[in-house]
Amino acid sequence: MDLNPGKRQLNKPITIGGVTVNPGERKTIDLDMGRLYTHSQLSMPVQVVCGRLAGPVMFVSAAIHGDELNGVEIIRRLLKVKSLKRMRGTLIAVPIVNLHGFIHGSRYLPDRRDLNRFFPGAEDGTLAGRTAYLFMREVVSKADVGIDLHTGAINRSNLPQIRADLDDPFTLKLAQAFAAPVILNAKLRKGSLRAAAVKSGIPILLYEAGEALRFDEVSIRAGVRGIINVMRELGQIATPSRKTPQSKVSKAVISRKSFWVRADQSGIFRSLVADGTRVIAQQTCLGIISDPFGECEQEVYSAASGIVIGQMKMPLVNEGEALFHIARFARSDIVAEKVDVFHEEIQKASVLYPDNSIPEIPK
Repeated sequence: MDLNPGKRQLNKPITIGGVTVNPGERKTIDLDMGRLYTHSQLSMPVQVVCGRLAGPVMFVSAAIHGDELNGVEIIRRLLKVKSLKRMRGTLIAVPIVNLHGFIHGSRYLPDRRDLNRFFPGAEDGTLAGRTAYLFMREVVSKADVGIDLHTGAINRSNLPQIRADLDDPFTLKLAQAFAAPVILNAKLRKGSLRAAAVKSGIPILLYEAGEALRFDEVSIRAGVRGIINVMRELGQIATPSRKTPQSKVSKAVISRKSFWVRADQSGIFRSLVADGTRVIAQQTCLGIISDPFGECEQEVYSAASGIVIGQMKMPLVNEGEALFHIARFARSDIVAEKVDVFHEEIQKASVLYPDNSIPEIPK
């Protein structure tokens, strides 16, 4: 896919929700989502940055699951990037897609439906279907590429990672540009935004990092940096002319297979490893499950080697419950080193903001 229109070609206006944003303009648009049962108007907030010069149209979305908050903060920081003033093409930022879930701090819509299982939706369908249809019509259909931001589910954490269809060369190129420590080749799930977008011919990256209802600074910084990296890869934002420490960040490592380690018994669970830890099959003790008295304790091991990319945070577990998400690699030792380097570099403001294009993040 070639999204480079030429060096000096002027950008085109874009119309979303009946509002036209002209080249050089930046507008916030409220997409009408009807009313709450209190008669209060409900709208999906969208901010559009339309560059003066032509380039790709990219959307960035968050909170499709209403309790996944990291993406909301990532988009807030992204919109403060000074380089957007000189951006080519157009950025469509949607920090909160699932308004109902966000208001109630819930993953789901009021009818307990998962919005990310109802795309592309239907204009006269369920609440989930109507929300999905609105988002597809007003946002996804206007874009050339997209990035959808997620976290782990409630009481579950995720190591920063990109999930995408890596069999598509262009999507793979964008996934590598994002520079998360791990890339997973993830199958398309029916009803998901990613599946609907790909079916419409729009490449999309899914960024997973952190856990629901919590801000995680490393995940947020990595998300902002990753989006900027993709925009640079697309030619929307200029790459710094001078070499910087960021240019030395090693490429992410691809995993084409992952699995869950599950609890063999119910009890009180204590994790002994962090996300990003290297696991040796049947040797690395991942955690311990015990009864309240500690009289019956069971150590948890993985049947195969790999890297911990997600885990349960709730200490009360039932038999069969998923405890650790393990990604498999040909050389897990190399991956573990890359994860350590990633954490070190993401903490350094001089690496995160080499051209001063992103405002400092207070510690």
